[in-house]
Amino acid sequence: MTAVKKVTLKVTPDPSLRVDEARQVPHLQLLADEPFAILGAPRVPEMATIGVSPDETSCFGPRGAAIMKNGGPLWICDTGHHRLMGWKKTPSRDDTPADWVIGQKDFYSEGRNGKTDVSAASVNVPTGICSCGDGMAVADAWNHRILIWKKLPENNNTPADIVLGQADFLGNESNRGNSFATANSMHWPYGVFWQDGKLFVADSENRRVLIWNQMPTENGQAADVVLGQKDFVTRDENAGDEPNAMSMRWPHGIGIWGGHLCISDAGNNRIMIWKGIPTANGKDCDYVLGQNTAELVDHNQSLYWPRAYTLNMPYGLTVINEWLLVTDTASSRLIAWHIDDLKTGAAARALTGQANFHDKGDNRWLPPCADSLCWPYGIQSNEDVVAVADSGNNRVSLWKMNV
Repeated sequence: MTAVKKVTLKVTPDPSLRVDEARQVPHLQLLADEPFAILGAPRVPEMATIGVSPDETSCFGPRGAAIMKNGGPLWICDTGHHRLMGWKKTPSRDDTPADWVIGQKDFYSEGRNGKTDVSAASVNVPTGICSCGDGMAVADAWNHRILIWKKLPENNNTPADIVLGQADFLGNESNRGNSFATANSMHWPYGVFWQDGKLFVADSENRRVLIWNQMPTENGQAADVVLGQKDFVTRDENAGDEPNAMSMRWPHGIGIWGGHLCISDAGNNRIMIWKGIPTANGKDCDYVLGQNTAELVDHNQSLYWPRAYTLNMPYGLTVINEWLLVTDTASSRLIAWHIDDLKTGAAARALTGQANFHDKGDNRWLPPCADSLCWPYGIQSNEDVVAVADSGNNRVSLWKMNV
């Protein structure tokens, strides 16, 4: 049996490089000065939050948020409370209470699968969320499945219509109890994305992305295409080899930028980009951002301080017009590339969350404030509104684009 090769990461601190880089590299301001609404936690907390009790206004480590239509509704994956929270309209002020909850009997309860059996209306560490046709899709990560609502829910605990990754709504074992993957199983699916009739799922612990070429119509329906592995059965890290233009380590965020498929491969500290949408299994990507080649994977390219062209565990991404926005999660910042700059190793142009491309640190190493970030995991957009799941600050912030 061939041993699976593991990625070894290294970082070389070099304080002598910091000052010149910070002074010489300009950036555009990606988002407005402050969010227009913050949900889940105060805009400026009085002190560090030790515990977060569930109610209509609180969040605990949210990993995903999506504005389903222009003006709403807004749905959030309140990950730590094992629930989905919905607002009829996109909130315009802080601490707006949610209108609906899915996954718990009420707004004041928590627990995996609502402390009951897994069902079509329960969740266990929900992470990714997106609009999907006329409805929505949710990555129910620890139930190892994707839930799809054909129509947007408009009530508490509306059950999902379709489940993927499991044979039915009662199953929740990783890869359906097998040690290998299949075209209709999942292990820790983190991200989900829908566009132009295609559904994409970041099946993270199987180190792959699955594509359905049309809206699934049956429970447990098999995917049509797999990326990150050469077949539907293999699930090794980086496909059991050294990192390359085909392989993945921890895929999470998905988007389409100027017709190109983009996937955030957080474990390899890069964004993978394909020209168009692949139709064959295991196709190599054409570009990478965050690294100078597809074979390199160290966070911040082995440097302690980030750069405009480096990444450190990028989890989320979204596209607005000609801009690709990325949550550079471990650097607690958002950075963005313009489509005109698309090439391997390109530098980002725009930034939010840090003073310059050379800074990092949770909340800029200060107490949280309105325009700071702490491990942002998810990002989604609708028109010029950006929803950021600012997980380390237990909040979702809603911003207007500035560039």
